Amino acid sequence: MNTLTPELEERVARTRQEVADLHAELVRYGLVVWTAGNVSGRVPGTDLFVIKPSGVSYDELGPENQILCDLDGRPVSGTPGAERSPSSDTAAHAYVYRHMPEVGGVVHTHSPYATAWAARGEPVPCVLTAMADEFGGEIPVGPFAIIGDDSIGRGIVETLSGHRSRAVLMRNHGPFTIGKDARDAVKAAAMLEDVARTVHLSRQLGEPLPIDPSHVDSLFDRYQNVYGQQPATTPSTPGAHSLEPSQHHS
Repeated sequence: MNTLTPELEERVARTRQEVADLHAELVRYGLVVWTAGNVSGRVPGTDLFVIKPSGVSYDELGPENQILCDLDGRPVSGTPGAERSPSSDTAAHAYVYRHMPEVGGVVHTHSPYATAWAARGEPVPCVLTAMADEFGGEIPVGPFAIIGDDSIGRGIVETLSGHRSRAVLMRNHGPFTIGKDARDAVKAAAMLEDVARTVHLSRQLGEPLPIDPSHVDSLFDRYQNVYGQQPATTPSTPGAHSLEPSQHHS
């Protein structure tokens, strides 16, 4: 039965709205087709997250049919949408939230260029300053995993733990991204597809030129801690999954 306090109900409602709105961004940036892909967002300060229902068209998604789940991926009974089946990737998202408490959002797409790299089982090399800025290095490849249980989540956590990248290419499947919140994870998904496309085009012209690792470190540090409008507080030192707020490249 739903025993959420009014204050928690408000946080859940905000997360439902944000996650519903962000699914439209996946369509806007051409990262999904039909009903594939999903966004989830952790309800701030809780062991709960919100994710889309399985097999529902993107134009039918709204805050009222987003599903509130616990960190075992079980819908919270008595809450709106609890009677529906959550996304087939729910167990994977739940595993990430359980094992990476700094993560506030998870996104999965089948965006074509990133998925093409995943089909080859090949990391996207860090040959663009935009990659160094956003991901701090190459986009790594995770293991092949069957959909439906937490195997994908295990692969995501194993691959990204200790890695600066907020994106992983699950082999023969497609990209997953993480972020400090759901919007940050969607941004990572959009940036991933952009760089995957550009590096692919570059390889049609020849072998892309590498960036010196020291320059990658410098670019990542600048982008994460200096670039854009800074808050009044001093940012933390960059590192694996600091998940600090970041801005677009303009």
